[in-house]
Amino acid sequence: MIMTLVTLYTLYTLINIYVSVMQIGYVSQAKRKSAVLLSASEYIQAANYTVAKEKLSIVQHFVDYLLFIFWIGIGMKWLASALFMSSEALMNVMIVMGFILINSVVSLFFGYYEKFALDSEYGFNRSTKGQFAKDTVISTLLTTLFGSLIVWGVYLIVSSFEMWWLWSFAFIFAIIVLVNMLFPTFRALFFDKLTPLQNPELQSAIQELMDKTGFVSSGIFVSDASKRDARLNAYFGGLGKTKRVVLFDTLIEKLTTKELLAVLGHELGHFAHGDIYKNIAMLSVLLFGMFAIFGNLPESLYMELGIADEPWVVMILFMLFMPLLGFIAMPIMGIVSRANEYAADRTGSELGGAAGSIELANALKKLVEENKSFPLSHPLYIFFHYTHPPVLERLKALGMDVGKVDESCLEGSCQSHL
Repeated sequence: MIMTLVTLYTLYTLINIYVSVMQIGYVSQAKRKSAVLLSASEYIQAANYTVAKEKLSIVQHFVDYLLFIFWIGIGMKWLASALFMSSEALMNVMIVMGFILINSVVSLFFGYYEKFALDSEYGFNRSTKGQFAKDTVISTLLTTLFGSLIVWGVYLIVSSFEMWWLWSFAFIFAIIVLVNMLFPTFRALFFDKLTPLQNPELQSAIQELMDKTGFVSSGIFVSDASKRDARLNAYFGGLGKTKRVVLFDTLIEKLTTKELLAVLGHELGHFAHGDIYKNIAMLSVLLFGMFAIFGNLPESLYMELGIADEPWVVMILFMLFMPLLGFIAMPIMGIVSRANEYAADRTGSELGGAAGSIELANALKKLVEENKSFPLSHPLYIFFHYTHPPVLERLKALGMDVGKVDESCLEGSCQSHL
């Protein structure tokens, strides 16, 4: 059984690396063709950034694989012996949180390199090392506090119910819904400073858009995201009465009022179509399947691992294999998500009136320019990773002429330039 699981994780890692290699090869060749949407210099810069990110991703997949082998081989037994204590509940919490925090330390190195090497080189990072350290400490403390409570809750369920996996699913799903409701408040408390929008004209225009779709918000806020990053973004956070409209200050700075309204119209399209609830429903199906699998593991697996069938073992195995099951489900979820994006684009353009399609298209072009998004990707990469349709396809759907795109590198094998 253990060899089967290791083989599956190995295949998952190899497929991820292969897809990244194909993406690197495709982008490396595509950047030599005529520029699309961007100026020639911006096109090359966006390609180089994409390639650099994928190279980092390959290294991260390799490190994650080594970590996986470590945990399956000796890591779990080592952690159990190092954190053995008389209180079974406390021991379970300590072991699982030890696993999470050790993995977080490894991820921290990649996060630091991405922010202060890659993002700094390409002009995205505006954060200081002090700010990064502060964010890391706050994130770690929150993870430790709330993570411990969640692990303790799952431990109590596993210890109390025969169908523990079903009740654990309900418990975790309820937490996910709660997090979605409280996310804007938590982010404002600990990370970004949110201030009410001070532009009465823009606020009135946004309110008019919301009224058209029946979206009731607890307020329209501006986030000081520029203190960390130069990328443009906006989001509608929360559920029910906690819903907020949050605009990054970078978005307000770079887009015209009509373009910004077109972007918000797109986001309101998601609300009008109930996409957030569809996404939560898809996630619930995925979570249910994962709990059903890991709640019924054969006893032989624990014997092969040389570990007793304890709650902490199931929780760690669940987290180890969660990326694998998510990767398997991602293509299906991606297809649904991309269809939702097209529908939201249509709604956004309709809300914008006669020139709605043009304004949304202009906003998409600016987002590509400012976020240094390379407009082309290998089909395999799109299939496995894209939750949004490629920007060129979105522009075509909006009726825009994107010109001729030279994709001749797909005629043969796209060789990588690692």
